[in-house]
Amino acid sequence: MSYLRGFLPWIALAIVSTLGWQWGALAGLVLGAAMLVRARRAGLAADALILECSTVAFFTALTIVAFARPDSGLKDHIGALALGWLAVTAWTTLAVGRPFTTGIARRQAPPEVWDTYAFRHINVVITRAWAIAFTLSAAAMAGVVWAGLGAVAALVTQFAGFVLPALFTAWYPGWARARLAPAAHRA
Repeated sequence: MSYLRGFLPWIALAIVSTLGWQWGALAGLVLGAAMLVRARRAGLAADALILECSTVAFFTALTIVAFARPDSGLKDHIGALALGWLAVTAWTTLAVGRPFTTGIARRQAPPEVWDTYAFRHINVVITRAWAIAFTLSAAAMAGVVWAGLGAVAALVTQFAGFVLPALFTAWYPGWARARLAPAAHRA
């Protein structure tokens, strides 16, 4: 469940934006910054906080724009922009060989497994699943806005963009460890 904790600012954006997009942006920024400060005070290294740093960067920019131009048409595309930003973050961490889920997984896994093939492989697959979900959800959100399908369709799309990869994240590590363990003994 610690994976979902990292997405709380994004969830707050979706919920609080119903009161005004600038308030959703500010809520995301405050929550994201608080989580980042708390994690740093707890001694977590910056490389374990990729999602948190990306979150603060996004919400800082969004909050500035939202309060400077509250009437901007950008407000209609927040969901797609947020999911798109998360997709870019996830894909970038994969491209540079540092899947964003690794830092989160290290908070739960013992240090002796961090350098194993299984640990690295599981995090690549999980990050890829999040990247795909964010990419598809961003495209779907853009479609929802373009088609004028309304707030309910947008909320369902955003919900699916987080819940489906979260369910995969909960299931996949156990399944993968069971599959990879026999292969490790054969090698």
